[in-house]
Amino acid sequence: MINNTFKIDPNAAGEKKPSKLAPNASFTTDATDETTMSFYAAEDGSVSSGVWECPPCKFDVPSYPVNEMMTIVSGALTITNADGVAETFGPGEVVFAVKGSKMTWEITERLVKYYMTSS
Repeated sequence: MINNTFKIDPNAAGEKKPSKLAPNASFTTDATDETTMSFYAAEDGSVSSGVWECPPCKFDVPSYPVNEMMTIVSGALTITNADGVAETFGPGEVVFAVKGSKMTWEITERLVKYYMTSS
């Protein structure tokens, strides 16, 4: 049975799995322990939600792979768009990334975010 409603909690007892969204060469400190805790994934892969955590890094995203709404739980993220405009996001702020967008991500403080993606 699938729960129709649930609490997405970064402190839940769920299983954090290694995540490889950030390229290995992009990490800017010795920490490379990027993780995802999935709370929901549609069978067809069209929607997913959970918690993602990543240490400081910087990498280019030539084409964002999904539509994503995220809420920053802790840390700091600077996104620079294709026009060179940078915006920094911190705890409590909500960010929306449009599928296909070109951008650069720079995580300057260990980031924890809630996410919901749609393909």
